Amino acid sequence: MFLFSKKKEVIGIDIGSSSVKLVQLKDLKGSFQLLNAAIVPLPPEAIVDNTLMDSTAIVAAIKNLITSLGIKVKDIACSISGNSVIIRKIILPAMPLEELEDQITWEAEQYIPFDINDVNMDFQILSPDSIDPSKMNVLLVASKKDIINDYVTVFNESGLHLAVVDVDSFAVQNAFEMNHDAGSEDVLALINIGASVMNINVIKDGVTLFTRDVQMGGNLYTEEIQKQMGLSSSEAESIKTLAHETRNSALLEVLGKVNETITQEIRRSLDFYNSTANEDRIIKIFVSGGGSKVFLLVETISEKTGLPVEVINPFAKLKYNEKDFDPEYLQEIGPFMAVTVGLAIRRVGDK
Repeated sequence: MFLFSKKKEVIGIDIGSSSVKLVQLKDLKGSFQLLNAAIVPLPPEAIVDNTLMDSTAIVAAIKNLITSLGIKVKDIACSISGNSVIIRKIILPAMPLEELEDQITWEAEQYIPFDINDVNMDFQILSPDSIDPSKMNVLLVASKKDIINDYVTVFNESGLHLAVVDVDSFAVQNAFEMNHDAGSEDVLALINIGASVMNINVIKDGVTLFTRDVQMGGNLYTEEIQKQMGLSSSEAESIKTLAHETRNSALLEVLGKVNETITQEIRRSLDFYNSTANEDRIIKIFVSGGGSKVFLLVETISEKTGLPVEVINPFAKLKYNEKDFDPEYLQEIGPFMAVTVGLAIRRVGDK
C-alpha cells in the first residue's frame, strides 16, 4: 500500500510471529510462474504484538532464505497488520484524485489517533457513495513511521531494499483474486488466521467493504494445550498439528474449545458487518493462514456461521515445474503462504 517507483520485480517476504516466508514469482503476462517458495521458523518471541523484538534472529532467517535459494533480486515487498496498521473506510466529498492527494493529510487527521507527522499514509478511492453521489468512499491506510522504519532496518541489514509495504488483508485478497473465481455480485469474507493476528476482510467485486484485525490466532491453541495438558511450548506446538492422527481425547477437547473461541470472534465480526452494511450479505468464507489447518476449525466455522468455508490455495493457478516443486508439498504449505504469494504479485510502484 505504501512507497516507491518503476514496475520492477519484487520478492514477497512475510515476517510472521512464528516464521519468515518467501515467495518469488515470474510475470508471464496474465499469469505467474513460481520460482521460489520457502519457510524458515523464528525463535519464540522474536516478534511480540507485531513488534520486531529480536531483529538479529529475523535478519539471520531472511539471509538464510535468500542465500539458500540463490536469489539475486534485492527489492522486497512485505506487509503489516494488527495494531501496526490503521485501516479506515471514510466518506469524503467527491473530488479528482489530484485534489485528494493535496487534501488527504488534512482529511485523515480526524481518523488517525496519532500525530499525522508520525505516520506513513496511503489511500485508494473505492466508489461513489451509494446514498449521496456527491460523496465518495475512500480507503485510508496508515502505519506509524517507527514500525515501517524497523522493517526497513531489518531488510537493509539483510542486504535488501524494502520497496513495497502492503497490509496482510490486502495481500491475501491479491492471492485470492489471482487463484479463485468469484462473481462480481458475491460478498465474500477472507479470513487469514496467523499465529497471533486474525485478519478479516469482507469484499465484493475486488473492493473492501469491511476489514478488521483481531489479536488472536494459532498461538491460542499452543497456550491452551500447554496449560491444560502440562506440556512445554515446543511439545504443545508439535502436538497441535497431530490431532487428526492421534485422536487424543484431551487434545481434541482443548482444540474444540479454542475452535469455538475463534469462531465466536469471526461470527461477531461478520454479524457486525451484516448489521451495518447496505451491501448484500456474506455468502461464503475463504480462510488461510496456519491456523486454518487446525483440526475441525473449518468445519466449526461453517457450522456456527451457516456459511460454506473453503481454504484458499494461493498456488492453484500458478505455473510451476513439478521437478522443482512437489504438488503435495505446495498443497501442504498453501494455507501458510497466502500473504506471501499476494506480496510476490506486487511490483515496485504499484498503487
